[in-house]
Amino acid sequence: MIRAGKLDREITIERENETVAASGAVSKTWAPIATVRAELVQLSAEEYLTGFGEGDASDAVFRIRFLSGITTADRVTFDSTVYDIDEIVEQGRKRGLELRCSLVAS
Repeated sequence: MIRAGKLDREITIERENETVAASGAVSKTWAPIATVRAELVQLSAEEYLTGFGEGDASDAVFRIRFLSGITTADRVTFDSTVYDIDEIVEQGRKRGLELRCSLVAS
């Protein structure tokens, strides 16, 4: 069960939309589909070795009340930072969701 007092953060879940202009050019934009209260379970920044040298990885885990229709193609914006949703774990029987996210590479 998710306690209301722990939902002390606000996140926006966004979905990518494609628009095709009359010229045939495709433009992609992100549109908010939900703004929800969330619990920030984990926020970490760690350095790790990649094939190209050192890099930074930032991960965040958010818990929210159950919301249907969320997929790993969506993304989360929290505190002006954008995260890709890597994994969605259902908590209980449609009681909540745990969104495991990674920082969007810019």
